[in-house]
Amino acid sequence: MTQHSASQPPRRPLYTPEERRRRDESSWTLVQGILAPVQFVVFLISLYLVLRYLATGEGYLAATISVIVKTLVLYTIMITGSIWEKVVFGKYLFAEAFFWEDVFSMLVLALHTAYLIAIFTLDSQTQMFIALAAYATYIINAGQFLIKLRMARLEGQRKDSAQDGALAGAAE
Repeated sequence: MTQHSASQPPRRPLYTPEERRRRDESSWTLVQGILAPVQFVVFLISLYLVLRYLATGEGYLAATISVIVKTLVLYTIMITGSIWEKVVFGKYLFAEAFFWEDVFSMLVLALHTAYLIAIFTLDSQTQMFIALAAYATYIINAGQFLIKLRMARLEGQRKDSAQDGALAGAAE
């Protein structure tokens, strides 16, 4: 028989009420909400160009420019994301709620940066394989953040449901 979940300590919510308020009031939340899908579109275009180059040997310049643009968008979202994290959690990086996402983001940044270095030091095919490795880590990291976004929405719904229930109980 498995142990009942009541014996486990309660899990800290993703956001405290104060953190949720700061998140909702911050203009950086909107910035992140805009940059994330932009980055994903840039990623899709770049992935196509990189794979096309690897498959055909054509389009090296287009693929290279696309990876550079993807990397610049990544740097932008990482800088604005760390500002967002500071506003919401009081830390630029590695706040408890997003610790593992931030750790993995460092790997994503390292691989994208390695690609930029590879442009000047390695052959074109190796560059593109580094880009693919960077993109694989980006997809995992994006998945981590999507899971957190879903958790935040579910927590918000539970909070709203609990408040509705309390209001209904008070009205009786």
